[in-house]
Amino acid sequence: MEQSQGFRASDLIQTILAVLVLGTVSLRVVECKVNSSVPDALHYRAINCRKHSALLTDFGAVGDGKTLNTKAFKAAIDSLSKYASQGGAQLIVPPGKWLTGSFNLTSSHFTLFLHKDAVILASQDEAEWPLVPALPSYGRGRDGNGDGRFSSLIFGTNLTDIIITGNNGTIDGQGQYWWDKFHQGQFNVTRPYMIEIQYSNKIQISNLTLINSPSWFVHPTYSSNVLIHGLTILAPIDSPNTDGIDPDSCTNTRIEDCFVVSGDDCIAVKSGWDQYGIKFGMPTKHLIIRRLTCISPDSATIALGSEMSGGIQDVRAEDITAINTQSGIRIKTAIGRGAYVKDIYVRRMTLTTMKWVFWMSGSYNQHPDTNFDPKAFPEIKGINYRDIVATNVTGAARLEGIAQDHFTGICISNVTISLSKTPKELQWNCTNIAGVTSNVTPEPCHLLPKKEKVDCAFPEDRLPIEDVHLKTCSTTETA
Repeated sequence: MEQSQGFRASDLIQTILAVLVLGTVSLRVVECKVNSSVPDALHYRAINCRKHSALLTDFGAVGDGKTLNTKAFKAAIDSLSKYASQGGAQLIVPPGKWLTGSFNLTSSHFTLFLHKDAVILASQDEAEWPLVPALPSYGRGRDGNGDGRFSSLIFGTNLTDIIITGNNGTIDGQGQYWWDKFHQGQFNVTRPYMIEIQYSNKIQISNLTLINSPSWFVHPTYSSNVLIHGLTILAPIDSPNTDGIDPDSCTNTRIEDCFVVSGDDCIAVKSGWDQYGIKFGMPTKHLIIRRLTCISPDSATIALGSEMSGGIQDVRAEDITAINTQSGIRIKTAIGRGAYVKDIYVRRMTLTTMKWVFWMSGSYNQHPDTNFDPKAFPEIKGINYRDIVATNVTGAARLEGIAQDHFTGICISNVTISLSKTPKELQWNCTNIAGVTSNVTPEPCHLLPKKEKVDCAFPEDRLPIEDVHLKTCSTTETA
């Protein structure tokens, strides 16, 4: 029987204790019952309901945590695909522990639903993870020097109206195996992500507990109209590259009500890497992030970049909580990235025990190869932060632009920062930037002069993704 050695009960208890201080979220330990039936109708909220339904056990799956069910998932998805044009279909994962390798969602108008006592366990057998090409906007994988990567646990491409949801069912990536091999330098290809949907439209990923991904957890890529909400994402705080949610070259995305404990950025907004991202040319834009709670001592609450070579524009983040996290919003870029990060709006952040509140890095010099363009300067402008309270902070800001390419249009207003017992001597470390501040303590650097009665901008218009309304759906229909 394959066992997860990642996020353990002790980690969960410590997390609960930390979060209860602010009363922001409560977590529940799920006891998994090996019961292959779902006797009562289950209801859930989704962008669309389905007329047809089947249980995973109808296709020979065994939920004992030991039997490999990759073929059962494939058979179920293939069988239900015939209903894509007939009202769609849903595959119900019932109570139990369902061991599987990577599998593909192959048809549109499809829902994968996890019962609250269902656990999908990712296999630790590399043979169960097919190799796929590197993303075209990246040029190569993110681990080692190889061009390939392992397919994600749940993968889909060129889909419309795809839903992965549940009544807080669990997906366990059993990442310890992959983390150990990564630390030992044994991979020349990129570790698998947990969920990756690409080239798709109308995506919902919601109401799940995701733990111990081998690498990034949720990675919507080259897609539009993406709704992510109600996710609890847990990984050890020292696990490598376990980003929580990474919208990548996506348009019209809404991320709400998520709780993330991670070894990397809780949310990382991306759009391609150096010359490959510039050539692919697909930005991430019109992104909403609301009511996020983050714990990540070595990374950011929300990172913009560093892979941002397709551009990042119109990001709206509000009502954000971070506890024991390295930084609030961090912009990461470098010469060679090109493109832009602009029109960024953040308000109402509550931060506790932080290394930095504000961080911008113009020298994030990780490159896919040596062929990046040294004349490809990123444009960083129109960055707006307001209404922020931070306590037990080591340093207020580390804002480092590029000597030949200053970061401009920075606005920071109505910010109160209380320092830790051992604060940095230089609270505002500013180079190659320009902007204004208003009602900010401690006093900002001279490159951000004070102006009276300035409220930094936050858009009042609504994005189309905000007008997506969920329906109440049931699991009772049969295929």
